[in-house]
Amino acid sequence: MQTVTSADGTSIAFEQHGEGPPLVLLHGGSSPQYWKRIVPRFAEDYTVVIPHRRGVGESGDADEYRLDRGVEDIRAVIDSVDGTPVLFGHSFGGLLAIETARATSVENVIAYEPAVLIGDYREQATLAEQMQERINDGERREAMKFYISEVMHGGEIDDLDGWLAGWQPWPEIVALTENIARINRAIEQYRLPDSLDIDAPVLLLTGTEGPPHLQDGIRAVDAALSNSQFIEFEGVGHGGPAEAPDRVIPTVRAFVGETEMPVPESSN
Repeated sequence: MQTVTSADGTSIAFEQHGEGPPLVLLHGGSSPQYWKRIVPRFAEDYTVVIPHRRGVGESGDADEYRLDRGVEDIRAVIDSVDGTPVLFGHSFGGLLAIETARATSVENVIAYEPAVLIGDYREQATLAEQMQERINDGERREAMKFYISEVMHGGEIDDLDGWLAGWQPWPEIVALTENIARINRAIEQYRLPDSLDIDAPVLLLTGTEGPPHLQDGIRAVDAALSNSQFIEFEGVGHGGPAEAPDRVIPTVRAFVGETEMPVPESSN
């Protein structure tokens, strides 16, 4: 484990695996362990760098959190490694990847269902507030279950407890409840600009089983970019990279120029 100091003085930890050009993996509303199954698929060809989001894992924390604070953390990590990185982010990590690429030089950006809210959904979003109400009532587990239902299933799942019983991060992810509530507050405050000025090529990935509000968001991100590819995986949900790595990872590798792009189930 290595550490760097972010712009506000917070210590940010990051893991390194393998050897080669840097590939930075940015986790969403989960722990850095999200990428555990993905690391071996890249470590022979890349220096895989996994920052720990502030307040998670081995990173330090501060009282105030904003999206630009998260971008500063990622930039501090990027500045400490050799080479121009590829950024690969999932969910909130996808939003961080996009915003970091607006602020610093990167080779490529890959974002799986970046946490971007648009339109009426954004205007009416109260996920962070509803999580906080449950936290204040001492119901941290219920707050996390509410978050998972909304973000992983679009608020529509008949047997959440049954699904959670087979979901590997549960129940340990409950320890991140307060951290996840505050990143959702940052997500709800974010307003997608009409155009995203990113010099690097961008690959946007989604699954047909992902939550509708994130499917809407990623299409709006695609429309705001001038140099992007959009690919949708049939039958895959919000957990895409970890849920279906045999389908997602070959597409990522092809995008960064290693192999011929596989034919996806559907794409724009």
